[in-house]
Amino acid sequence: MYQAYWQLQRRPFEAGVETNVYYPAESHQASLLKLRYTIENARGAALLVGGPGLGKTMLVKLLWQQLSEQFSPLVHLVFPQMPTADLLAYLATELAGQSPEDAAAPRPIESSVRAIERSLLENAAQGRHTVIAIDEAHLLEGGRTLEALRLLLNFEHEGRPAVTLLFVGQPTLLPVLARMPQLEAWLAVKCLLRPLSLEETMGYVQHRLSAAGAQRTIFEPQAVELIHQDSEGVPRRINRLCDLALLLGFAEEHATISAAQIESVSQELAVSAS
Repeated sequence: MYQAYWQLQRRPFEAGVETNVYYPAESHQASLLKLRYTIENARGAALLVGGPGLGKTMLVKLLWQQLSEQFSPLVHLVFPQMPTADLLAYLATELAGQSPEDAAAPRPIESSVRAIERSLLENAAQGRHTVIAIDEAHLLEGGRTLEALRLLLNFEHEGRPAVTLLFVGQPTLLPVLARMPQLEAWLAVKCLLRPLSLEETMGYVQHRLSAAGAQRTIFEPQAVELIHQDSEGVPRRINRLCDLALLLGFAEEHATISAAQIESVSQELAVSAS
């Protein structure tokens, strides 16, 4: 709606996961490097934690794009809140390359584990390494499911795990893992995503605008400072603030976005959330 007014080729602050507009913030880059190290050295598991909206899922998708064909299949489980038997059955189906429609009727855990073992070892024998990312891992149904996943690391090929597990979730996952030393011992790295600093927020906003074709300054420096303050450096909140600010600026025919417009948007969002 407002793209033409601001002379943009596309909306710069879409809410979805867009790896083509990834901004290399310090903690994100460090986490990406550590996760690649874990996978490319066939380590058993890694942990990626961060609050909501910090870009955990984007980082997993970006990681998938950077890995060579040697690391496959890549399974990204985005809805882990299911019983242990169902979760293992899902993984068995994914690793076998089946679609949900082709999968057999619900099966016991033992059958799923045997199918997973067969898929992992056959894959490893062909020179490939399986990677499974469990997104929203803080929603896993208790220690039983985590223990079942840990046991998958016992499947080895030439003395190394045939799979790398990436546990991706919110900080509430940390105390859960702390109570499971047998799983925590498998974690090759622990990555913590932090909110963007003020400098990073400024870089992030400009990066997204440039990727959308912006040729001039749209957000005044004081506006970006207020965006950082109100969003607390969380990219998802930054996107929401900036998107609505561009809409408001278009509606009111402003030449740039000032701190006053950001304040208005923040107040509107606060009212709608209450």
